[in-house]
Amino acid sequence: MTQALKPDQSHPGATQALSLSTIAFTVCFAVWTIFSIIGIRIKDELGLTETEFGLLIGMPILTGSLVRMLLGIWTDRYGGRLVYTLTMLAAAVATFLLAFATTYGQMLVAALGVGLAGGSFAVGVAYVSRFYATARQGTALGIFGVGNVGAAVTKFVAPFVMIAWGWQSVALIWAAALVVMAIVFWLATEDDPVIRERRRTGAGQVRSFAAEFAPLKDLRVWRFSLYYFFAFGAFVALALWLPRYLIGVYGLDIATAGIVGAAYSIPASIFRAYGGVLSDRYGARAVMYAMFLVAAAVTALLGLPDYSLGLVAGEGAMAYAIGPAVFIVLVFILGFVMSLGKAAVYKHIPVYYPQNVGAVGGLVGMIGGLGGFVLPFAFGVLRDVTGQWTSCFMLLFLIVAASLAWMHLAIRNIERAPALAPAAE
Repeated sequence: MTQALKPDQSHPGATQALSLSTIAFTVCFAVWTIFSIIGIRIKDELGLTETEFGLLIGMPILTGSLVRMLLGIWTDRYGGRLVYTLTMLAAAVATFLLAFATTYGQMLVAALGVGLAGGSFAVGVAYVSRFYATARQGTALGIFGVGNVGAAVTKFVAPFVMIAWGWQSVALIWAAALVVMAIVFWLATEDDPVIRERRRTGAGQVRSFAAEFAPLKDLRVWRFSLYYFFAFGAFVALALWLPRYLIGVYGLDIATAGIVGAAYSIPASIFRAYGGVLSDRYGARAVMYAMFLVAAAVTALLGLPDYSLGLVAGEGAMAYAIGPAVFIVLVFILGFVMSLGKAAVYKHIPVYYPQNVGAVGGLVGMIGGLGGFVLPFAFGVLRDVTGQWTSCFMLLFLIVAASLAWMHLAIRNIERAPALAPAAE
């Protein structure tokens, strides 16, 4: 067995594993959200509806979500170094082929392959967590989650590459970045302590799939998944949808919309590390309450319909509308609290399920990622059906309210039986 760590300890190689995993996840996330920028040009070229556009930008999120549980289990079995490298190479091939797609159908198929990059999150969580003691896992996984900033990288850089050389060049350059990162990761990292111990002793090689999936019978896992459906899924959905929203509502050009969209993506990514620190210090429960309460207030404001209240324009009409400056501030706040919540959700998993981080983390990540697929599509449908751009935030408010209610009821039950709640709660 691997040597037990004291609360303030980590295994040798932990810093290098965490650093390179975070950089690799940043590259993967930039690829995973590539359609948030190139999808706008593709929409214009093919004359897509808002619903078709929502499906296109959400397709990579679908694949990246569905493969997370499988990749998490493979990481538990074969090690993150191998699985991470192969995942990046497979996604690079699909991203390269995307540049040669010419029809909507071909682009949907290519987008499914691009989505493999998003599955890297489950690999990184299982790999990094094995290097750190429980008391430090919240901070470590929070730092790893900063890789979400890859969405901002795409929003900052891709518009200028696309304007200069076309959207196909974005796909080719992003594919090349994945290949380079895969090579660097393989050469500069080492296997996690569990894999090294297995090879040294030959003991505990492989658990049955039934043992891997056993914790998924616990309702608590599905509650964590709902939290992540909002904290991460809605983050991804907005990262994909905001450039289109800003162009449609405020008439911004694509370069400006990308930069403003990054103003949301950056705080929603880099402050994830701070969310891990807060979760270690004050408990995940307090962080989750803060996220849901603030998010409920912000989405309620952003979700109010933009229309005159039954009065004739020019005759004292009372119109509710949020200007671009206020919108950016509110979205910045929303991204900030979501970043804290993402870290808090994953603080729970190694505490409750230390032997099943790959499977449980994969499921929670899968459900969260599915939010990133379902929500952009739902945003497009709601826009087409209602004619209201703010309908996307109306939907997010309903998800926040449901999550907050379930969490509060569950915590009340835990307070009646405190022995059921580890320190993460």
